Amino acid sequence: MDTKVITINRKNKLSFQTNEAYKSLRSNMEFCGNNVKVIAITSCVPNEGKSSVSFNLAISMAEAGKHVLFIDGDMRKSVILGRYNITRISSGLSHFLAGKRDIQDVIYSTNVKGLHIIPTGPVPPNPSELLGTSRFKLVLSKFRDIYDYVIVDTPPIGSVIDGAIIAQSCDGVALVLEARAISRKFVERVIEQLRKTGCPFLGVILNKVDMGGKYGKYYGKYYGKYYGKYYGKYYGKYYGSYYGHDDNQ
Repeated sequence: MDTKVITINRKNKLSFQTNEAYKSLRSNMEFCGNNVKVIAITSCVPNEGKSSVSFNLAISMAEAGKHVLFIDGDMRKSVILGRYNITRISSGLSHFLAGKRDIQDVIYSTNVKGLHIIPTGPVPPNPSELLGTSRFKLVLSKFRDIYDYVIVDTPPIGSVIDGAIIAQSCDGVALVLEARAISRKFVERVIEQLRKTGCPFLGVILNKVDMGGKYGKYYGKYYGKYYGKYYGKYYGKYYGSYYGHDDNQ
């Protein structure tokens, strides 16, 4: 579909433990079922690590032989291009949603075999309105027949409504949660908001767990395995979410 190639420069190679965490996350996503192909990743607030988690998940899936599309849907404050030193981008999601580019003009292949990317493009004045158009829903529907998985990085749902709008067009949504950073009540409100979208809630990805500290030892003992210093374990559809909700729907 696409001839434009961009290079992903991963400055810091992931540790063995972190790679294992992403393999576990990847496996749990696969066990959610063959009908869960378009997956939104969000968080409660900024800086919980959702963009790193969603992008590395997409890379992990591609490295496992899957045909994967990563969509940078955080059109308000994307960090992907800068964080991974991705250059030579001329068009993005906002161009397509505004009707200024065709879909083939905003899809880029990468130096990771099997991974394609749609970057955000320039910040539009009306992200929520663009994401709610039938144009976005239609193209996601078509991608289901082309890719094994579509991973959509969304803005924090506790800050703006964009994540909920995106989730309405997806097969499932997962919530990245920074350990011991957000109150339980706030997380429960965010999860309830996600459920109201009608999109199946897949579970919570516990992130930034300091496995060397007091609480890291608690998480490690409670959940059974250590998954690296900064990345936690995924508790998805078949495991229940971190906060005890039953998500076997």
